[in-house]
Amino acid sequence: MTPSPARDTRFFGHPKGLAYIAFTEAWERFSFTGMQAMLVLYMVDQLLTPGHIEYVLGFDTLRAGLEAIYGPLATQPLSSAVFGLYTSLVFFMPVFGGWLGDRWFGQHAMVMAGAMLMAAGHFLMAFDASFLLALLLLILGAGCMKGNLSKQVSSLYDDDDRRRTDAFQIFYMALNTGVIIAPLVCGTLGELYGWHYGFGAAGVGMLIGLGIYIAGKAYLPPDQRNTGPRENGPVLPADRRMLGVLLLVFVMTTCFLLAAGQLGNVYGLWLHDHVDRGVGSLTIPVTWFQSLTSLFSIGVTPLLLTLWARQAKAGSEPGLFMKMAIGLLIAAAGLLLLGLLARLPHIVWWLLLPTHALVCFAYIYVYPVGLALFSRVAPNGARAVYIGVFFLTSFVASNLVGWLGGFYARMAPSAFWMMHGFIALAGALLALAVSRPLRKLLEAHQD
Repeated sequence: MTPSPARDTRFFGHPKGLAYIAFTEAWERFSFTGMQAMLVLYMVDQLLTPGHIEYVLGFDTLRAGLEAIYGPLATQPLSSAVFGLYTSLVFFMPVFGGWLGDRWFGQHAMVMAGAMLMAAGHFLMAFDASFLLALLLLILGAGCMKGNLSKQVSSLYDDDDRRRTDAFQIFYMALNTGVIIAPLVCGTLGELYGWHYGFGAAGVGMLIGLGIYIAGKAYLPPDQRNTGPRENGPVLPADRRMLGVLLLVFVMTTCFLLAAGQLGNVYGLWLHDHVDRGVGSLTIPVTWFQSLTSLFSIGVTPLLLTLWARQAKAGSEPGLFMKMAIGLLIAAAGLLLLGLLARLPHIVWWLLLPTHALVCFAYIYVYPVGLALFSRVAPNGARAVYIGVFFLTSFVASNLVGWLGGFYARMAPSAFWMMHGFIALAGALLALAVSRPLRKLLEAHQD
């Protein structure tokens, strides 16, 4: 007999369903990160060059729309703009996917539909003509999956179960295994054997994730659908001041994602042109560097969870808002360090390791904490929608990352990375300024 989720401790003290959800998301991240690691390089190296760009259906219309916003775009800024638009929409659609899961179809059906859409999108990347259709399917698929998977994590726990915050940390630690492996597999295939092999590997990974999800169906929480009239399923928290709290969390998280997000955009181009990636007679593929931040997280996350548990017992654990402030300060240090390194006449690849380690620490302190906050404050009937709203931080940040990426060709690399460090620093100062009053307000809300 399967124990109730509230009493199930079979997965490192957590419900067994968490393992299936987490590793489904790990393969979703494998497919997304594999795609992300290659996308700008693929566009600059092949897709947007003569002999290819002419065959991409609908690309002239897309380019005209982007240039109406940004002005004339050469190949690199155009690639950054497409990257920013794609990644931003990936994180915009979970609002609608969460709403459909909450109101109509349930979480299980939405996750399975999303996995199939994403797999189809990756396989369509094999053809120049279907590039934009492939991106559309990937966007829709991610929208179906992201908010609904995260809601299922939350649904494994009672509202007063302290394990929920730790569950999101475990969820993101498992997720990061996919982020680590993806550039090593998809990126290597793409750079060394052909971009389409890398995209195909991402599609296979998504099918593996779907298989894991189906295998764990018996351990997943039941669908939670709010099918009644709106007055019986509130979409706003009872304490309206919580909306102000969530807005500030939204801004802080966006500052972090904007600062760190450029490591997935023009960072690869900078590595390619300015960093010595040699190890003996070998050269490290650019896409491998996309794994470094997540690689650090596998070792760091258990240590931080242990530290926070000990601090909680001693009554000295930082509040959620103070954790976000600490994370943003760490992110600022990592990006400012990168700006200093960019001034060196000769940059060896291992000098970049501290930046990746610092961004890893920052991520753990900021993103899962913010997600847990949104989940905690959300009314029961609208939790997937609130999680989808949290993902809009990535929508806003990704659009800004794409826009700021266009400045790379016009700025010195050092100034470019310093600019992103100061963005994180601004978020940290905001978090420090509001930490104490927001902590008291959240404690009063819980009471």
